[in-house]
Amino acid sequence: MTDKMQFDLVQDRKGMLWDLMLYVPTVVALASIAASFWYGDDHNMGYLFFFLTCFFFIAGFNRIFKTRLMLLPSAPVTLKIGDQTLGLIQKNGEQVNLVKELRYYADYSGKSFGITGLDGGGKRLQFVFHKGQFPTAEKFDSVQKIFKTQLGN
Repeated sequence: MTDKMQFDLVQDRKGMLWDLMLYVPTVVALASIAASFWYGDDHNMGYLFFFLTCFFFIAGFNRIFKTRLMLLPSAPVTLKIGDQTLGLIQKNGEQVNLVKELRYYADYSGKSFGITGLDGGGKRLQFVFHKGQFPTAEKFDSVQKIFKTQLGN
């Protein structure tokens, strides 16, 4: 890719608020529907909506605590872009290097992007980064520009 660039990430509290406003009402509504079906003697629909409640709770928890607040041990806190590799330093201090099959996925709104690739052991990993995780919008744009030009897939 490039010679060597490092980007330190910060917590995205504004994005966290938006995610809370999305996931909390969704989980509460699904739980309410699940309870109404369960106590209305339609246990199959109750199970279905309870599953959906758990699914959205886990997805929201992961999105808020891993990508927005970077509190989970596997959350990336630093990006190191090197020559044909991408290093990610995680909250627990471990460094993950994506060395093969790097792919860049931009969203249509331009507020986040995803990176996938294989680490040295052949394990496929994926990471999502939000605009609010970068200290400035210019750093977010420069990272996206690097990935678009070098990975352009």
